Amino acid sequence: MNLHGYLDSTTQEYPNRTAVEDAAGGTITFRELSQLADRLRDRLVHLGVQPGDRVGIYMKKSIDAVASIFGILKSGAAYVPVDPSAPPSRNGYILGNCEVKAVLVEKQFAPGLRAEFDKAGASPPLLELGSTGAGKPLGALLDREQATSPAGSVETSNPAPDSLAYILYTSGSTGMPKGVIITHRNATSFVDWCSEVFQPSQDDRFSSHAPFHFDLSILDIYTSLKHGATLVLVDDEVGKKPGELAPFIEERRITIWYSAPSILSLLAQFGDLETRDYSNLRMVLFAGEVFPVVHLRALKKLVPHPRYFNLYGPTETNVCTFYEVPSIVPDERTDPYPIGGVCSHLEGIVVDTDGRSTSPGTEGELCIRGPSVTQGYWDLPDQTANAFFPAESESDAAWYRTGDLVVAEEDGDYVFMGRRDRMVKKRGYRVELGEIESCLYRHPDVLEAAVVALPDEAAGIKIRAHLTTRDNVRLSLIKMKRFCSEQLPLYMIPDLYTFHPSLPKTSTDKIDYQTLKNM
Repeated sequence: MNLHGYLDSTTQEYPNRTAVEDAAGGTITFRELSQLADRLRDRLVHLGVQPGDRVGIYMKKSIDAVASIFGILKSGAAYVPVDPSAPPSRNGYILGNCEVKAVLVEKQFAPGLRAEFDKAGASPPLLELGSTGAGKPLGALLDREQATSPAGSVETSNPAPDSLAYILYTSGSTGMPKGVIITHRNATSFVDWCSEVFQPSQDDRFSSHAPFHFDLSILDIYTSLKHGATLVLVDDEVGKKPGELAPFIEERRITIWYSAPSILSLLAQFGDLETRDYSNLRMVLFAGEVFPVVHLRALKKLVPHPRYFNLYGPTETNVCTFYEVPSIVPDERTDPYPIGGVCSHLEGIVVDTDGRSTSPGTEGELCIRGPSVTQGYWDLPDQTANAFFPAESESDAAWYRTGDLVVAEEDGDYVFMGRRDRMVKKRGYRVELGEIESCLYRHPDVLEAAVVALPDEAAGIKIRAHLTTRDNVRLSLIKMKRFCSEQLPLYMIPDLYTFHPSLPKTSTDKIDYQTLKNM
């Protein structure tokens, strides 16, 4: 089975069931979604898109975007979604880096993207949607294209399991985002595991809180469609506001919720959940960052009946361990719950700095292998090589080094202890602090930049930038945030800025990050 095979199979079984609901109330059935995807498949092939090519998606989360995903997959190409709220320079870099053969782009984003392509001397065709909503703008685009340049109907591509399905770009330590390569086998092995553990049915209504460029969206989109369930899209703005999101979950009768813990913490604090009817909600899944116990306890007291699962895994593996939270979180508990045991389709080991397996109770780096593990990074062979730990024999798969430090308990569950590098998670997103520093160094008045992450009970973490400037000038915070917003997505922009005559150094004349964390 490949990813678009889920849609084709479900369309045969449940053609008239609602596949997707958008935030404004628009809907599309499985038959309509498949037909719209087929039309896009034909158009892309007409444009010369071939199996293995990449096609970009630059639009707001919508039924149009879901149909675009499946149209691209049916053509045999891989989709590359970008964050519509990110600066055009970042998105232009991503789409240029993987050499997309075409881009489906919402009209409001087209001028900025075209300008970035012009700078780079690239000219892939841009398929412009006037807007997004219920699949109608995508249909209108295809009508216009068909009227001027008719495309014939073609067969849906049936790619091999190890063919590229999509690329998700994450924050990179070199200062530029890097693309994680995901094949059909990688993704379907994860979706099939979700089926095994969560037992979805056609009566379920999955939330779609995560944006499509974030790996949490893979569970939402494909697990729901595989089982004939309904995918309920959450508008990006509603998703950030607990006062609006809490009634949305009630009114849309969500049965399976999945998001980063930060939004669940906000719901527990500000969603007036005691006034909501969440009787339809049967499962709460969270991933991407540590869930503070104080907020998890509060949430479970307010909404006690669903099953709660802590899902862990980087983009390179999707979920690789999981843990079901007990029905009662004791008042005396202060430590976060474990990230759990390794998923049934994967293997895990914990190694020390010399690559030797550790004994239970000893801290080490978690390494994962199995069918859902990435083949590496797009056009980054050195980083790909460094990301894997050699296998015991040539017949075995290599181990992916997660970079996360864990302790294995006697019962086999892993406890997350921290990172071995300078990557942190904010609102579930991977943030390389080095990429933020690279951005700050581009400011003409910044001489030195060092970025640290600080714990914050409400937000999980806050990012503080420590800076020295020309003539020791204290730069405008508004202007600094605006400068960063032109190069970084919103979640990577520093929350705090501190200016110094000079930054503290270690004895080897390197920036002393430990001292900065305590300043």
